[in-house]
Amino acid sequence: MTSASGHPRAAVFGAGSWGTAFAMVLADAGADVVLWARRPELCEAITRDHVNADYLDGIELPPTLRATTDPGEAAAGADLVVLAVPSQSLRANLTQWTSTLPADAILVSLMKGIEIGTADRMSEVIAEVTGAGVDRIAVVSGPNLAREIAQRQPAASVVAANTDELARRVQSMCHTTHFRPYTNTDVVGTELGGAVKNVIALAVGIAVGLGFGDNARASVITRGLAETARLGQALGADPYTFSGLAGLGDLVATCTSPLSRNRTFGERLGEGMSVDEAAAQSRQVAEGVKSCESILDLAGRSGVDMPIVEHVTRMVQGEITPQDMLRSLLSRSAKPERHGH
Repeated sequence: MTSASGHPRAAVFGAGSWGTAFAMVLADAGADVVLWARRPELCEAITRDHVNADYLDGIELPPTLRATTDPGEAAAGADLVVLAVPSQSLRANLTQWTSTLPADAILVSLMKGIEIGTADRMSEVIAEVTGAGVDRIAVVSGPNLAREIAQRQPAASVVAANTDELARRVQSMCHTTHFRPYTNTDVVGTELGGAVKNVIALAVGIAVGLGFGDNARASVITRGLAETARLGQALGADPYTFSGLAGLGDLVATCTSPLSRNRTFGERLGEGMSVDEAAAQSRQVAEGVKSCESILDLAGRSGVDMPIVEHVTRMVQGEITPQDMLRSLLSRSAKPERHGH
């Protein structure tokens, strides 16, 4: 369905930094976009003042972008429904929203997490809750630090779907002069790359907080990529995905940028804060803190050894200190390199 202006319609559920930035991309690409947000005052600021000071302070939003607290209003007539809420709240939220979603809308996940308890990827949660087939579900992932994209700095990403046709349809709706989406058909690998890199970024941040240098950071990033690829192989992902934008690209951006919530959260842990203290200083969810347990669960079900994820999980749960975590996982990670594994 298109609007009276002849433009495609898009609904973005979640007005955090990434949801808002992606809504800007869609608007720049020519779509009529409505953001759903929980708080009326945030909706008013977005629609009336064209700002989202809570999450993208100092950035002017497109004047065509509007927001609402009514999920039915947001979804009405949408060709594209984008889901950008914290991964662990997706199921509960989507259960409430499903009846309002157009039956033929494409459902796009921006979320990078694995559900606690089920160890489901976000596209699997979407399929289960909505009943949508794989011909309607796509995933967008990559080195997508929200503030840079909202500033219209150059960025690339991956649109993954089970068919080339669907991936290209979504690609055409979010391709701008600043945002370049590539396509692939490896939904599993794309989602795993996005989820696991958050945990690896926590480990890198912990190393930074402890005062370790670039050698330690590079070791964690490299071995983290190896862990991700092992899990991907066990779950049938395309190995090439992990050397691409949704794998290495996203991992490097998240592990090295001070704009990364997970990297910053890890730094605070390395500096001696508790998980609760670090969370109190962050407006948005650090997905790696929430998803490390479920990723470790998925690895265990798949028979895959993921020592970095295991150590981060143990640290987040208070079983080991940051110092013990880094020393232990780095010593373990070096052994497979020496023995060629």
